[in-house]
Amino acid sequence: MAKKKEITPIGKRIKRARLDKKMSLDTMANETGLSKEFIKKIEGGEKRPSVGTLLQISRTLQLDSGFLLKEQEDTTEERSQAYTKRTDNYAYTPLTPGAENKHLKAFRIVVDAGESHDGVGFHHEGEEFVYVLEGRVEVQVGDHINLLEPGDSLHFNSGIKHDLRNVGDKDAELIVVVYAP
Repeated sequence: MAKKKEITPIGKRIKRARLDKKMSLDTMANETGLSKEFIKKIEGGEKRPSVGTLLQISRTLQLDSGFLLKEQEDTTEERSQAYTKRTDNYAYTPLTPGAENKHLKAFRIVVDAGESHDGVGFHHEGEEFVYVLEGRVEVQVGDHINLLEPGDSLHFNSGIKHDLRNVGDKDAELIVVVYAP
């Protein structure tokens, strides 16, 4: 059996890329809109960034988002598992492999029952489309709250601060498509 290589955590890859580009935390904060403290927590492995945050970071560092999402791939099963990422309260799987350099990316997201994103609201240049497969979620866009159930969808300007919260008693499953210019 071949020995698997150690997988570099996503936060370490982000920090390495930032330092390789000689980018300060201040510059990174100004370019992404994230606080320096939040970036430090991501780089230190204390927080897992959301899909939108990963896209912001990869754009700022001029990296393929695949570099941040991709892990070691050996078998088909491991490849599938490698692309499913876990954040604090949800898991996401890219549905558009090979689209790292494209403007449009789709993800299957599972949000734990009764959970929401931890920390600040998200915002990133572009548009976002959410389609609910299972569960009940609240998507707050600015000050407006949208309640979505299975079969419901929402299209919004992702440049506006937005949050996602599972308001049901079971895990919610969504398809999220992000367009980033």
